[in-house]
Amino acid sequence: MKKELRFDEGFDNILVFDYDTEYQNGVFISADTLVETGGRPAMSLDGEWNFSPDVFHSLVRSRWFDEVKYNRDQLPIPYDFSFEEWDTVHVPGVWNNQKEEYALYEGAGIYFKEFRYQANPGGRVFLKIGAANYETRIWLNRRYLGRHLGGFTPFCVEVTDCLEESNRLLLMVDNTRSKEQIPSLHYDWFNYGGIHRSVELVETPETVIKNFHIRLSKDRKNQIDYSIAVDAGKDGIDREGMEAVITIDELNVEEHVTCVRSEEGSFIGNGFLCQDEKNLQLWNPEAPYLYKVKVTCQTDVVEDEIGFRRIETDGRTIRLNGEPVFLKGMCVHEERPGHGRAVTEDDMKNTLETAKELGCNFLRLTHYPHNEWMAKLADRLGMMLWEEIPVYWALEFDNPKTFQDASNQLSEMIIRDRNRASVIIWSVGNENPDTDARYHFMKRLTETARSLDQSRLISASCLIDVETCKIRDRLIRELDIVGINEYYGWYLKDFGVLEKILENYEEDKPMIITETGADGVCGMHGSEDEIYTEECQAEIYRKQFEILFSHPFIRGTTPWILFDYASMRRMSSLQKGYNLKGIIGADRKHKKMAYWVVKEVYSKIV
Repeated sequence: MKKELRFDEGFDNILVFDYDTEYQNGVFISADTLVETGGRPAMSLDGEWNFSPDVFHSLVRSRWFDEVKYNRDQLPIPYDFSFEEWDTVHVPGVWNNQKEEYALYEGAGIYFKEFRYQANPGGRVFLKIGAANYETRIWLNRRYLGRHLGGFTPFCVEVTDCLEESNRLLLMVDNTRSKEQIPSLHYDWFNYGGIHRSVELVETPETVIKNFHIRLSKDRKNQIDYSIAVDAGKDGIDREGMEAVITIDELNVEEHVTCVRSEEGSFIGNGFLCQDEKNLQLWNPEAPYLYKVKVTCQTDVVEDEIGFRRIETDGRTIRLNGEPVFLKGMCVHEERPGHGRAVTEDDMKNTLETAKELGCNFLRLTHYPHNEWMAKLADRLGMMLWEEIPVYWALEFDNPKTFQDASNQLSEMIIRDRNRASVIIWSVGNENPDTDARYHFMKRLTETARSLDQSRLISASCLIDVETCKIRDRLIRELDIVGINEYYGWYLKDFGVLEKILENYEEDKPMIITETGADGVCGMHGSEDEIYTEECQAEIYRKQFEILFSHPFIRGTTPWILFDYASMRRMSSLQKGYNLKGIIGADRKHKKMAYWVVKEVYSKIV
């Protein structure tokens, strides 16, 4: 039997390679542990945290989390950590812009927080982290609680039995790129590190409403469908026959529903009729109406603001609430100078308002799940959204661990946002080669998405076969909408090839041009043939729109991209670490000439 390593047993910890094995194979925090937080009491842990890079994974290798400062004879020994005395960084935040020496750091970082907590007798407490990039491990009061993978989705872990009056919380966050991760080793955005969304302690009763999904039925005009998942905890309540109540005061709804899957604590029914259907106002970008919805089970109550709408396809047409809709959009990254990916609510509101001013009714949130407040604000402001997970470029499509990671990120995103009327499309990937392994990998992702939510459309951004001038991607058969990325006029100069590709399109499905565009340096002017000038970028947009809008099966466009953004792939003397395809500069102030081309074209589309 292998000897367990201890901090005070000489140098054993520095003479092994597999010091991390028990954590790699340990408790995995997944979508199954997510808990709905709307309307619940919560204690924010945002603010200043002690922080240090951990280049050699010493927290785990040397078991710093045990906080051993004495040897077995109780004599003081030297030690290499001093959590309370480390420098501080702000949470939420990325470490890259909080200290100059962390600007390009990739690796593990240790976060430490001391806090006091007054327990609520008879209740439960969950630690919720909005997102941390990429792998996170959690120790509370020296107890290991598990690890989470994925840098963009929320995760929860129960801490009820670990909390004390005075608490010490340790998080190891590691943004090291790995070939088996989602995304993998190579991508076109900056690899920000750290806890970039809020951290809080969420209080619940013993019986917990883990999540719920309230939506308009796809098939019956005035029916509201529902599903509710409940965790009865340790109280031994028999879930069979347990009742939940759905209340929508404005529609005179008070629907009592009964648990039908006792082993899972789920309430899933055939839906209920909205008797006040004449007053049911459907959500749309021009009138983004939201209803206050309350769900009660035992003593637990959760609340949300939910819009009701239908999104569907009819042949090559996209219909919102039965009416044809053209998706006038842009792609956008989650980034703001000075904040990195830790954008604020004001930042997100600015993005949405800028898009609306441009004439957009749609945004593609690339290439990973953005902050949950983005969709909440889009609900209120009236902006339709495409959300996606970072199944991006080359991945280990034949690796079961990679699929588990992708499937979990997709599940966490959908469970988080499936009550958001603004979200109309789930995307399972971007620019992946059509291999057998990739096809089966992504087909399974579409099945995961449909199992969790059937009230939205499924898509992906596919590649073009430039040899045959066709979209030859088997994944298309699994999608509701075909998305394609093409950069004719920029990377490929011949617009005639684009025309052939569109002429060869045979699918009876709507198409969205999910990426197109060109680089343009803010304030750089010249001829339309001079690359990187604003004139060249604008002319490429004009030619693209002229071709694209002559094909009625194209039902949306999301050019790349609304704002310039940081990317370490872009290292020419003009780019200097930025992707310059934005029609607005990274400062969010300078509007390039292409901006006005998009604005004029979108103003003419009803």
